[in-house]
Amino acid sequence: MTCKPVKLLVCKLAVPTIIAMVTTALYNVVDAAFIGRLSTGGTAGIGISFGYMTFIQALGFFFGHGSGNYISRALGAKDASSASVVASVGVITPLLLGLLAAVVCLPNLSALSRLLGATPDVVPYANDYLRYIVAATPFMMAALTLNNQLRLQGNANFGMIGIVSGAVLNIGLDPLFIFTLGMGVRGASLATAVSQCFAFCLLLAGTFRPESVHITLRDFKPSWRVYYEIFRGGLPSLFRQLFNCAAAVSLNYCAAIYAPAGQEASAVAAFAVVTRIMMFAFSVVLGFCQGFQPVCGFNYGAKLYRRVYESYMFALTVSTAFLIIISAVGFIFAPQIVALFRAEDSNLIAIGAVTLRWQCAAFPLVALSTATNMLFQNIRMTFPATLLSVCRNGLFFMPAVILLPMWLGLQGVQMAQAVADVFTFMLALPYAVWIARKLKDGK
Repeated sequence: MTCKPVKLLVCKLAVPTIIAMVTTALYNVVDAAFIGRLSTGGTAGIGISFGYMTFIQALGFFFGHGSGNYISRALGAKDASSASVVASVGVITPLLLGLLAAVVCLPNLSALSRLLGATPDVVPYANDYLRYIVAATPFMMAALTLNNQLRLQGNANFGMIGIVSGAVLNIGLDPLFIFTLGMGVRGASLATAVSQCFAFCLLLAGTFRPESVHITLRDFKPSWRVYYEIFRGGLPSLFRQLFNCAAAVSLNYCAAIYAPAGQEASAVAAFAVVTRIMMFAFSVVLGFCQGFQPVCGFNYGAKLYRRVYESYMFALTVSTAFLIIISAVGFIFAPQIVALFRAEDSNLIAIGAVTLRWQCAAFPLVALSTATNMLFQNIRMTFPATLLSVCRNGLFFMPAVILLPMWLGLQGVQMAQAVADVFTFMLALPYAVWIARKLKDGK
């Protein structure tokens, strides 16, 4: 970690992480594509459920990044015992919190669906998709935590195997449950729940490999100090994902409110489709930047600041170049891409194509804020990391999605994410220049 060429290290760690992230995003895309063959309401129901999925991700990434960032620094400083305690606390705690969430939400699915923005005609579909997802919440949270811990230890290959295996199983079970067994939307939910439980078991087994930090009940020693370390390292991820959750819910409400009369389900479904398309593209950038994080953490812990700078600039350059290419493709072929999910609904395609083009117009700017946020998170600069993490889907998106439609109607909802991305870039740029100069000078 501290001797090999930086670019080679980042690429080596990024490849399995990209594969894991892309495959994970792929099963969300496949879910939407299969359900789109059944009905627009089913696609809208999956979109409504995205708010709860981001809640699961919020806690999973919070504990995963918070404990994983500490673990990478502790291993760099040769402190294996502290790493084991933080790892065990970081995995067992989300298991318990996920169990609590499932117990509270399962008896109240209709209320949860309405809270997430479902209109009356979409509530049954949202309930069907949420049912098994809610039941599997503990394992989904813990699987996300384990994947990030393994990645930040430098064991990205096994983390990839665990996540990809679960996603491949999900893709295989989808047609079996949805069509062969005739379960419809419930089948997509059950396929996701089963695959995520399988991924959790596989990732947990990976922690008992000799090169991994072990997860044991013996090392489950929760304390204020341990949770403080997790809090410092995971707070940016928590805020980012919670705002993602709030953004998803706000988008559902605004899409239904400002859609043309009779097209409410089509509008919600259109935004659900575009969200999954953009997540799929962004997963490549997220995976590449996550490949940079272990290099950053180890070298920062070893006080090799110049290597941190080199890895940061490399991650930023590659991510920006990729987003420019993918955004051009998305902008040109927007109607054709959206039609892959629900060709029978012309209203969905029309709304989705405009939305996709707006988001592609500003998408390349996302690379700067993403790479800079991850850098700050790894070197424990909590305030700027948290600030950048909440901008895209919080500080700027929430006002945009609420205010713009007041003047522009549905078009305001469609362009809200692009406006938020521009303002996020403008805020991130001076931070990026400052930290790059500081690291380059060895400070």
